[in-house]
Amino acid sequence: MLEKIAFFPFITLIRNKSVQNFIFLAIIQASNVLISLITMPLLITSLGVDQFGLVNLALSVMVLANIFVSFGFNLSSPRDVAINQKNKSALSSLVSNVFAGKLFLASVATIFILISIYGFDLFEEYQTILVFSLLLLFSEATMPLWFFQGMEKMKLISIANIFSKLLFLMGIVLFIHNPEQAKWVNLLLGGSALSINLLLLTYIHYEMEVTFYLPEFKKIIHSIKSNTLFFLSILASHISVSGGLIILSFFENANILGMFSLAEKIGLVLRMFPALIVQAVYPNASKLYEQDRNAFYIYVSKVSKWALLIGLLISLSTFLAAPFIIQILSKKILPEAVAFLKILAFVPLLACFNIINVILFLVKNQKNLMFDSSWQMSLYMITASLILTHFYGGIGLSFALISTEIVVFLICVGLNVKHNKQETIMLYQKIFKPK
Repeated sequence: MLEKIAFFPFITLIRNKSVQNFIFLAIIQASNVLISLITMPLLITSLGVDQFGLVNLALSVMVLANIFVSFGFNLSSPRDVAINQKNKSALSSLVSNVFAGKLFLASVATIFILISIYGFDLFEEYQTILVFSLLLLFSEATMPLWFFQGMEKMKLISIANIFSKLLFLMGIVLFIHNPEQAKWVNLLLGGSALSINLLLLTYIHYEMEVTFYLPEFKKIIHSIKSNTLFFLSILASHISVSGGLIILSFFENANILGMFSLAEKIGLVLRMFPALIVQAVYPNASKLYEQDRNAFYIYVSKVSKWALLIGLLISLSTFLAAPFIIQILSKKILPEAVAFLKILAFVPLLACFNIINVILFLVKNQKNLMFDSSWQMSLYMITASLILTHFYGGIGLSFALISTEIVVFLICVGLNVKHNKQETIMLYQKIFKPK
């Protein structure tokens, strides 16, 4: 009986490493969102709205600075780890270069922010909070998510992430009780993450037999330079995803901004689905591309078809449930927010169309194509958003964001046809003619 259960398709599916990668990445993102929802009312009650806003403003600065600290390593390194999974010497060299590079960038970012504060008196309202937030740069630098992603062993780090967030939540409950303690919030977030990261690095060294050492400075700089295009691609994508609200602020009042922000946050959570798919399958796809090209085509085409089907279900469900979702989250009936969400509901479906193109860029390590597509997308998004928002407000911006997903898909297809013609043809043949 047990043997029959073991062959049940669902059990087999769960045992698939790419499926496990996706599940554990989803758990990480879900735990992050859940902890944010739990801590938000606690912090607002303890700190007041003003200090809560300043804490989040400092956190936004840290998020942008962490894009600099990660510098594309989170995109390039999983592929390198996946290819060298069984080569301890290569892994040791790779891991040492990446961590040394990220720690160097975290130090540079720290110095830059301190000079901005104490040398130029910037960030005047929340300087102290920002200084206490700097630990977040080093928690990002030591975060080994990319390593476990490449090794296709995501269970441990997903558990570690949950434990880190629970430590942060416990710290909020125990130590944050009045507005004067606002400076400790981001320090607690960074400290809890950093402490767990150090335990994970200890595990990597002793249990996985990966050696850490300080590389030559030239090698550190070379590893950073090699990721420049990935960094610029991520920066452009961040602008495209997060820049809409800033553009809307030039044209609409605070009421519309609040309603669009609510719908956009839901849209960003939904937008994680195709991103998680890419992150989950990318390591195995990289190995297959190197070892068995036909298996690579079959694997990626299957992933793409399943992603499109699930993406369609997510989008349709969100579209139909938009009034209920908005009312649950806001405790109010907000017709404008519902209208925005009904349009943005189709972002995950449209983003799923581009999964094949992005995976192909990544497995071939084509940083230049990632850069080209990201910045073309960013330029289109800014232009379309300015024009449509000027004439149609939040609805126009929603359609601009939707059209951006379509345009970036067309851009990526064009780049792949030009630079990866054979692979592109084979992949789409597998989708439309599986046999």
